[in-house]
Amino acid sequence: MIKVMRVDERLVHGQIAMVWSKEISIDGIVVANDDTAANPTQQMALKMAVPSGIKVIVKTVAGAIDLLNDPRASKMKLFVLVRTVSDAEAVAEKVSGIEYVNLGNVGKASTDPKTTLTQFVMLTDPEIESLKQLVKLYPDTALQNLPTDKKEKATDFISKLNL
Repeated sequence: MIKVMRVDERLVHGQIAMVWSKEISIDGIVVANDDTAANPTQQMALKMAVPSGIKVIVKTVAGAIDLLNDPRASKMKLFVLVRTVSDAEAVAEKVSGIEYVNLGNVGKASTDPKTTLTQFVMLTDPEIESLKQLVKLYPDTALQNLPTDKKEKATDFISKLNL
């Protein structure tokens, strides 16, 4: 079962490895990112950042969708990490039963013009369109940096901005 799918451009880092993984008590992390799947060095670094006992699998977005739809995946508590809102939308369109969709940290790496939703979430116009589609699939999609932070529903941001 997919406990959380999180959009975080940093993918695996300290907050994921030490805070989120313990808070939601996961068996494994699936990183769905085409660039990382093609980079063995980056894969190794991501796997080293995770505490022992938590399996890390790095796949392309399409490969992750196949993996998450495999019946064996339903027996594990998984945390899915994607780098972009459009990747989250692609996964959400093809994978059912995601318990929680979370936007945690996105937009700081891009130099394209962005709309700031929170200090951690800044989206380009195409990403906002992807977010609209994402909330149609998962209406409880929320912006939340840490598990102890308040969940702020993405639909509230969309309606405030008249997007």
